[in-house]
Amino acid sequence: MNWISPVTILVVGWLAVFLQTQLEVVRSAAGVPVSVVPALVVYCAFTHGLGMVAMFTAVTGLGADAMSGSRLGLGWVTPFVAGFVLNTRRHLLLREQRYAQFWLGLGCGIAMPLGHAALLHAAHGEPAVGWETAWQLMVLGLINGAACPAFFKAWDGFRRMMEYGPEPTSFQAGQREMKRGRG
Repeated sequence: MNWISPVTILVVGWLAVFLQTQLEVVRSAAGVPVSVVPALVVYCAFTHGLGMVAMFTAVTGLGADAMSGSRLGLGWVTPFVAGFVLNTRRHLLLREQRYAQFWLGLGCGIAMPLGHAALLHAAHGEPAVGWETAWQLMVLGLINGAACPAFFKAWDGFRRMMEYGPEPTSFQAGQREMKRGRG
């Protein structure tokens, strides 16, 4: 396996978590801290194995916990559950279809913040849930729905550029006739 793609997705995930906390202009315009980690989880679950999904969710989840006020260790649970479900069911889902990527990104963009809020509530924390939560979930869902096909397209192009492709078959190998006997 080529090491460039896994390292790149880990670095981009870490940068996404960092930029989520640092871009105040985007946060104030959208009304929510914009996170594209759910779209990255969808991509990672479809293109890598379960070990890579676990590593990606640990890096992004612990990074988000370190830069936020939530309890350390809770941030990786919901991305891992989403990645685990998508990874184990990826043979049933339409990976190549852009509309399926959009809906999976939208679903993860809504489900992961809801799951994190439920975990915070179960851990006797006080999640910031109010009337504006529906707006925030809609914005996060639409952003991740739009980002997911873009990540698939960009990373598939990157992987084609950086990894070896399958060896092309020879044109004449299938058209060769074998002569039998003494001829």
